[in-house]
Amino acid sequence: VQLQASGGGLVQPGGSLRLSCAASGRTFGSLRMGWFRQAPGKEREFVATISRNSDSYYSDSVRGRFILSRDNNKKMGYLQMNGLKPEDTAVYYCAADSRFSTGRTANQYTYWGQGTQVTVSS
Repeated sequence: VQLQASGGGLVQPGGSLRLSCAASGRTFGSLRMGWFRQAPGKEREFVATISRNSDSYYSDSVRGRFILSRDNNKKMGYLQMNGLKPEDTAVYYCAADSRFSTGRTANQYTYWGQGTQVTVSS
């Protein structure tokens, strides 16, 4: 499985961005997808995950502002980010795995995209 994240950029506080994750390879519908982020000098942290059945779970820091979705036919995953804050600034990574798990830790994912930079600043 190969993943490619895109959609990052510079946005003002309170603004929105939609990140996309394009998958190729095995059947996308059998994969759990997750999003993680890493800010400079910090460890990679969990953002959100969506199961093969589209059940989603969010970290406390983004719940209510970010929305996950997926389109299995297009082999795409999306992270809609609203109400962005400066502390959301990071490189965002999409990840995927075929195993059953909570999807809330990085070691539960086998496949990773290359990351896309999100900068929230006025």
